[in-house]
Amino acid sequence: MSTPVAPSAAPQVSKNEVLKFNDPTLGGTLGEFLQDGSLDHINEEDEQFIKFHGIYQGDDRDVRKTGKKYIFMIRARVPAGVVPAAQYLAFDSLATQYANDTLRITSRQSLQWHHVVKSGLQKLVKGLNDALVTTIAACGDVNRNVMAPPTPSTSALVDQVIADSKRVNEALLPKTEAYHEIWINGQPLKLDAAQKQAFVDPLYGRTYLPRKFKIAFAIPPLNDTDVLTNCLGFIAIADPANPSKLLGYNIAVGGGQGMSHGNAETYPRVGDVLGFITPDQLVDAAKAVLVAFRDHGDRTNRKHARLKYVVAEKGAAWFRAEVEQRAGFKLAEAKPYRFERQGDLFGWHRQSDGNWFLGVYVESGRIRDNGPLQLKTALRRIAETVGADYRLTPTQNLLIVDVKEGQKAIIEGLFAAHGIDANRQVSAVRHNSMACVALPTCGLALAESERALPVLLGHVETVLGELGLSDEEIIVRVTGCPNGCARPYMAEIAFVGRAPGKYNLMLGGNRASTRLNRDYKPSVKIDDIPAELRVILGRWKAERQPGEGFGDFADRVLLPKS
Repeated sequence: MSTPVAPSAAPQVSKNEVLKFNDPTLGGTLGEFLQDGSLDHINEEDEQFIKFHGIYQGDDRDVRKTGKKYIFMIRARVPAGVVPAAQYLAFDSLATQYANDTLRITSRQSLQWHHVVKSGLQKLVKGLNDALVTTIAACGDVNRNVMAPPTPSTSALVDQVIADSKRVNEALLPKTEAYHEIWINGQPLKLDAAQKQAFVDPLYGRTYLPRKFKIAFAIPPLNDTDVLTNCLGFIAIADPANPSKLLGYNIAVGGGQGMSHGNAETYPRVGDVLGFITPDQLVDAAKAVLVAFRDHGDRTNRKHARLKYVVAEKGAAWFRAEVEQRAGFKLAEAKPYRFERQGDLFGWHRQSDGNWFLGVYVESGRIRDNGPLQLKTALRRIAETVGADYRLTPTQNLLIVDVKEGQKAIIEGLFAAHGIDANRQVSAVRHNSMACVALPTCGLALAESERALPVLLGHVETVLGELGLSDEEIIVRVTGCPNGCARPYMAEIAFVGRAPGKYNLMLGGNRASTRLNRDYKPSVKIDDIPAELRVILGRWKAERQPGEGFGDFADRVLLPKS
């Protein structure tokens, strides 16, 4: 592994690089802010540091006309989305005490707490630590939460992959002491400026990464983590003679979703497969990819600072050589694999150990009590009564796992008592949907997303019903801006926010989540979407080939040849 080299704070680097260079502990004055009762928000510099601690500062955009109300979003690291029952109960309680009484499952199998005010900020983070969860590196220019297939053990292979994902997650955590001192001890970091500048993270170096870094694991033929959209993807390869035995992983690099409207130099990208590694090479390979990005990523333009641009511009062969040099071993040639679909399982399914798991649909990942549908209360009561563990999925849903035969009826009864039918939940289109948070809490949102999802899905369902296609599956995703937090560019139909009430309509992703969609029509008004859907879905019904999914049809017929 090469020795980290700290870039100078030269004028040509971005402002964020200068901030990291001047305080590589990432502490800033956050400890002082927490102790100052006169402040309800942090300064501009600390607003960048706080992201490394898993926190974003924003304001409630619904009330801006009457003045700014500063609020915070806190995101936990939940490796592989595994949440034991006792831990979930702590999360639920913290949401009620310090947030807006909701939990939000993210598209990276973690959880977020929204509408947290300054007085509850340190208490919530410390409460998570007490529940044995951290928020460090849930945001910022570091490796984020590592994803893994959420479906509980169907073979020893699944258990091995989840264990490997946790190994990688732990190995890539930053080592600064600022997090524990500020958020757990509730004290400013007791270092002067010279002592702060002397700190160098042993993996990340003095200025960390140029931008965020994302990792996912997947087990073919199911691509439930959208593995090729990640900076680094590990594709599990089973022994053909023994499918429960893990041979190793194909490594994919350079995937990513974010882009900017009107900026052709930014674009979503599907990762390239570099080669194959054995399980014992896993952590060294992950570090090598991260360090190669650290050393070669763009530190002058944050819109161009993702690993995908390094791989796209330098080439996969060049990047493979960089990784091999840092890892100290050659990658073997990639082994054959095939993805067939993405998505979650809903309803009851048997585990390999004889227990059961239940797939539960969670609209936009928002766990809340909403009128007669009391999902938050139901999940709390199930955790209290049955003690089954939960798994968060990359499509923002939830699995209740390790359920014994005699507990199934108890769970079904608790759901029914809170307005939910565990065996008959929602349509296939809703099962395959995702949305980012957007308004009112995201400062980047150009249009509604989470709050628009029910309306947009209703339009899709209505048109499918009119055409006699109600049972068809279509992957639909909505985002309030082009940054891609709900991975819209892999969807069969995507609505990407362009302006209030307007969305770019994108078509042509596939069910295996291996192909990007493309622009179909820009700036479609939300009221005009039903008419657009009648045209495109009507043509699908009339012109598709036998068994052809909508995304494949759109790519073949509705979009210009690429």
